[in-house]
Amino acid sequence: MVAEAKRMQGYGSDFIKEMFAAARNPEMISFAGGAPAPELYPLDAFRSASDKAFDLYGRTVMAYDGAYGVAQLRDFIATQWMPRAGISVSADNVLILSGSQQGIDYAARLYLDEGDTVIVEHPSYLGALNTFGALSAKYVSVAIDDHGMRMDALEDALKRHPEAKLIYTVPDFQNPTGITLATDRRRQMVQLADRYDVMIIEDSPYFEIRFDGAFPPAIKSFDDCGRVIYLGSFSKTLCPGIRLGWVIADDRLIERYRVLKEATDFQAGTVAQYQALTFLQDHPLDQHLGRSREVYRARRDAALTAIGQYFPSGVTHTRPSGGYFIWVEAPGVNATETVVYAMNDIGVAYVPGESFYATDPRVDTLRLSYSQMTEDKITEGIRRLGVLLGERCA
Repeated sequence: MVAEAKRMQGYGSDFIKEMFAAARNPEMISFAGGAPAPELYPLDAFRSASDKAFDLYGRTVMAYDGAYGVAQLRDFIATQWMPRAGISVSADNVLILSGSQQGIDYAARLYLDEGDTVIVEHPSYLGALNTFGALSAKYVSVAIDDHGMRMDALEDALKRHPEAKLIYTVPDFQNPTGITLATDRRRQMVQLADRYDVMIIEDSPYFEIRFDGAFPPAIKSFDDCGRVIYLGSFSKTLCPGIRLGWVIADDRLIERYRVLKEATDFQAGTVAQYQALTFLQDHPLDQHLGRSREVYRARRDAALTAIGQYFPSGVTHTRPSGGYFIWVEAPGVNATETVVYAMNDIGVAYVPGESFYATDPRVDTLRLSYSQMTEDKITEGIRRLGVLLGERCA
């Protein structure tokens, strides 16, 4: 058999496959998958929007459109969506992606040669680590606290690694911890990137899933030098099956993204773009997301209440203001080994935290996603997991 390319060795994790499998098992109380609740998908409204798109645009919906994406959708994102994050751009600075994960891949291909250095959060998003790992990237991990990536630690990393090319961050309700980067740190990150000549990938699929507090300005809003690549997604706000995301960057970078888009899948699906456009034009974003935010807030509250009631003392956790995730640190527990018992013996799935570390992994951590389970199932699942953790901590 012909040997695979060496870069395939970088695609090493089976956790994503296992998360989807756990989420499909109706008998499992799954805190594993980081996806929207299926019952919140706007099924009827989206079906109507799809019909309307074909009525309005006819066969245009079924034709090629080009690598940049449908102009009206790009304009909607630029004028209706991004001002909420403090970003002022035109449609010319927007390119439609086949999901924001593609935007991470393109940034990696644009800037990384084999062995180049990427600065990431400690812990960081597994999907991004898989992408960078495929290019044999070297990682520098920067500590986070309750306010996100620490800027003193970031500057120290940049001083020690002047060869670094990229800073990758999920600033809003971070996957996996649920932590949000403080506004003052967002401004400082851009200043440091400019000082040390490094690019920032701002991966923000959860920005709109906020149910406590005010929306902070995006890192990109502080960018005057074209150093920030902003990635957004419809997967968490409309539905993941639509597979649409977008990148916002300066003119030169958008052109490079166009070249990469044409070299991979040529363009995002035209049908899906017109469906999303028509839906968004007829359904104001806050109206559409209002119900989702209420549901996720209630589920988060149920999870936090149950953790406080059932988890053993010494176990700590984050308290997210939005998004889908709670991060748990359970000293003395090997969460990677324990997940097998959790799934087989008590019918509870979670994601071991070890897989989210680029360097120096901690096995006593785990990620809980509350987005897809009802409040009753969340409470029961946390109760079962609390008993198991108590046994393992003892």
